[in-house]
Amino acid sequence: MSETTEHSPSTRSKGLGRIIVAIYGVFALSATARAGFQIATKFSEAPLAYVLSALAAVVYIVATVAMAKKGVTSWYVTCGAVLVELLGVLVVGTVSLLAPQDFQQDTVWSVYGKGYGFVPLILPFVGLTWLWTNRPRRGSASR
Repeated sequence: MSETTEHSPSTRSKGLGRIIVAIYGVFALSATARAGFQIATKFSEAPLAYVLSALAAVVYIVATVAMAKKGVTSWYVTCGAVLVELLGVLVVGTVSLLAPQDFQQDTVWSVYGKGYGFVPLILPFVGLTWLWTNRPRRGSASR
């Protein structure tokens, strides 16, 4: 196998790539379920927190779907989603520490994902590292 196909976007569906996609899938499902329940049952209690949880859910869904697909475009969409995830967890995590009164309820990204064992803080770094090592190469057959 040549170097270009060995590191092509199609490797996202093998080995470690499958595990990362599965973890993103779990977060997509859990964040969606959490946000959906919170918005449907108690939105008025903490609208900011619940909207941020819904935003996190959308980011995880986009990252999961794009990461599972082959092609250069999907790779770029995944990178964008994971960068938004990283920015979100850093900003929401910091603001939730500096202004806890604005976060009467936790979000997925509150205190850098403390409620999820800090996985939301670690996951984008793992995702970006993995994406970088599996980036599309010039002359790659997969598009």
